[in-house]
Amino acid sequence: MSYNFDERLDRRNSNSYKWQVGDDELPMWVADMDFRVAPEIIQTLEKRIAQDAFGYNIVSEDFQASIVDWWQKRHQFKMKQDWILFCTGVVPAISSIVRKMTRPNENIVILTPVYNIFFNSIINNERRVLPSEMNYQNNRYEVNFVDLEEKLARAETTMLIFCNPHNPIGKVWDLETLILIGEMCIKYGVLLLSDEIHCDLTHDLTTYIPFASVSEKIAQNTITCISATKAFNLAGLQTSAIIVPDPELRKRVERGINTDEVAEPNSFAIQATVSAFSNGEGWLEELNIYLKNNRNFLENFIQKDLSEIVVVHSEATYLAWLDCTYITNNTKVLCQFIREKTGLYLSEGDLFGGNGHQFVRLNYACPLSLLKDGLQRLKKGIHMYAEAKGD
Repeated sequence: MSYNFDERLDRRNSNSYKWQVGDDELPMWVADMDFRVAPEIIQTLEKRIAQDAFGYNIVSEDFQASIVDWWQKRHQFKMKQDWILFCTGVVPAISSIVRKMTRPNENIVILTPVYNIFFNSIINNERRVLPSEMNYQNNRYEVNFVDLEEKLARAETTMLIFCNPHNPIGKVWDLETLILIGEMCIKYGVLLLSDEIHCDLTHDLTTYIPFASVSEKIAQNTITCISATKAFNLAGLQTSAIIVPDPELRKRVERGINTDEVAEPNSFAIQATVSAFSNGEGWLEELNIYLKNNRNFLENFIQKDLSEIVVVHSEATYLAWLDCTYITNNTKVLCQFIREKTGLYLSEGDLFGGNGHQFVRLNYACPLSLLKDGLQRLKKGIHMYAEAKGD
């Protein structure tokens, strides 16, 4: 490999949200990576720093152009530059769109288990979460279309927040599913908001399909949130894009993010995005190979040493969704126990709704040596938990 993903970075005492932990603790929870950022991006930022001034910034045309080129090249989806709006992050974008495109006490549907911040974006804005729990069988999740349609059909339902690829289960949605959901939303007058931040972290030959690429009619009812931050580990630079093909919807979204003051870039947001999408493909290709090897190691370890845990089938992301049904029905208590006894910090599945109370989420985007450490701690914690229960 041209890039060293085995290098261990010391992120303690750096104001890292992930690494604000005890000296002997190992965080494998929040979704950011413990790899050095692509040197091509670092060089771009160093050049920006060398200008020695950090005043107000504009969204330059090369921001939109880099996104158009990337999505056409990697995902065979041709956008138009005027569809693209800058926002300071996918979460700020989702929250702003919820505020401006729906009204208080309206229903917003989500497919659970799902990224926990979706709940916050809905509840904090005085809208109602309407979960449609997915079917879980044979280590896989599928949409419960009967339940979903019933909830989309309710008069008070005005939006569906979708996740593609889906966090935490790592599912990449197929064309048939996207068509069915997209057409349901049109049928019942429900606006579709799709979070596609994990799209460049697909496994093997899995093909991510942008929701807005499915059909022209569906595109006109779809708002898509994307970013270089997840694939290139740039979340702290606060940069994302909102894709809105329909001009009337776009006017409303643009007005909303401006009145919410989340439409102005900092001094590094635009340059980092352009550099990632223009120069970062080689780094990303090697990253995905490294993540694949990490996932294979994780799956083999659990199959051999922790057979009471099941790794849910995944097609994207660097987040392992671990089924702990044979250990406990309350992984909140389990995660607290493991952290207390071993220092391993995981995400409790209950945060994600649905049947998440039976699951734990583990972030394996780290050097293999750290992953090995984390898995040994997990093994120790699970065995100690079983002994404490008297199993």
